[in-house]
Amino acid sequence: MERPPITPQLGRTRVMAILRSSDAAGLPAVARALAAGGVTCLEVTLTTPGALDALARIRDDLGPEVAVGAGTVLTNGQAGDALAAGAGFLVSPVVDADLVRGAAKSGIPCYPGAWTPTEVYAAWQAGAAAVKLFPACTGGPAHLRQLRAPLPDIPLMAVGGVGIAQAGEYIDAGAHAVGIGSPLLRGADRDPGGEALAALTDRARALLEAVGTTAPAEDAR
Repeated sequence: MERPPITPQLGRTRVMAILRSSDAAGLPAVARALAAGGVTCLEVTLTTPGALDALARIRDDLGPEVAVGAGTVLTNGQAGDALAAGAGFLVSPVVDADLVRGAAKSGIPCYPGAWTPTEVYAAWQAGAAAVKLFPACTGGPAHLRQLRAPLPDIPLMAVGGVGIAQAGEYIDAGAHAVGIGSPLLRGADRDPGGEALAALTDRARALLEAVGTTAPAEDAR
């Protein structure tokens, strides 16, 4: 089976911002602030009410330079709805082989969540573009390093309890990328005012520095 490549923006920046909120209304402004700081791979979780409408709006607002995908995808039906809304990739907290294979057949990168070596390998065999180590904080960078030892060719993305301060440790342990939600947003979705958004842009830049990447000047928005 031909495996879809890792989302280019994720491969370049090594960061995925996770947009989860009790209300999707503020997410487009949050997305713009993140993109201004150089974080150009954005996951909108389906646990957010109105997530698909927000995803479509963010995609239209920011254009092809910013990758926008759907997270917390659990079923093929949810995957279809997300792709219809314009999702460029899918993220799941679990390994559902049918879901991963369906995404791969459609040429869409899928990042399923796994914890054990067996789960990581099963996700990869099903056609995952990379595997989300979730929840990463439970075992920390040491667990990721242990997984990488026997499975060095499977790219892992550390997600779950990862903060800006720890992001570099996961990269040093062998993570291909990190995914960060609330430690990055810090409520900017609930109070998307000028100061909150400016602070979010600053945190986005700090996160890129922590993982050893920087935003090209032309990506600033």
